[in-house]
Amino acid sequence: MIYFLSDAHLGSLAIENNWLHQKKVIAMLEQMSKDAASIYMLGDMFDFWMEYFKSDKSKFQYHPFFKQIRKMTRMGIHVHFFLGNHDMWTFGGIEKLCGAEVHHSPCTIIRYGKALHLAHGDGILPNNWDREPYEGETSTLRTKQNRKRIRRFLQLRKIFHSPTLQFCFRCLPPSWGNTFGYNWAKRSRLKEMAHPCPYKGEENEELVLYAKEQEYNGNHRDYYIFGHRHIELDLQITADSRVIMLGDCFQQWTYAKLDHKGNITLNNYEE
Repeated sequence: MIYFLSDAHLGSLAIENNWLHQKKVIAMLEQMSKDAASIYMLGDMFDFWMEYFKSDKSKFQYHPFFKQIRKMTRMGIHVHFFLGNHDMWTFGGIEKLCGAEVHHSPCTIIRYGKALHLAHGDGILPNNWDREPYEGETSTLRTKQNRKRIRRFLQLRKIFHSPTLQFCFRCLPPSWGNTFGYNWAKRSRLKEMAHPCPYKGEENEELVLYAKEQEYNGNHRDYYIFGHRHIELDLQITADSRVIMLGDCFQQWTYAKLDHKGNITLNNYEE
């Protein structure tokens, strides 16, 4: 079996009891490890992650989580860690802590005869998202307001991915950087929990439109698997292609499972 999960947001100041939350994530991984050949974590497993030049004692809070991953890798399970928009600032530390393979960008793999496109999902858009809408076009993607929102997001994303900014942030005392980072993430988490963004429909979801564009251009994959959106979705976009959105691992507790026959299912974790 191959498992896919995302968006645990470990350490979030918006989660009431982080110790119990981490314990439940570990129990979920332990259950998967009973029959897993590989486990793919598709981003935002942490609510904030930064590897400073100075020692950061706050990382000790994640020792049980990394201990579980080390245990799985020693069992021969291949554990893959994709960077999300909350935990992208890693510079080799995660590999050293747990032995997982870290992916800095989306990738396509072949497993059990199926082509799987894997990504966290932030910043992924159809190529023509910024064009003017056609007359009578019903999609909200290209409305003036939405295009302005996307431009602001991409500008902020570019800043966060700046090597210069990353270097400067790594020079900060960890206590300063973590105070800023965790509180920034908390504000985002509370806003999302108070006003969740539901599924916008097949013609408006950026990740669905991206997958459709890939299929139209001849880049066929059987499954497009994403995190990031915190919604659970299994959508057939062509006769032999589906989009899977994984939900999350702090409210919905959902994950995907690919069996040896190449069939994928979305599941709810229950202790």
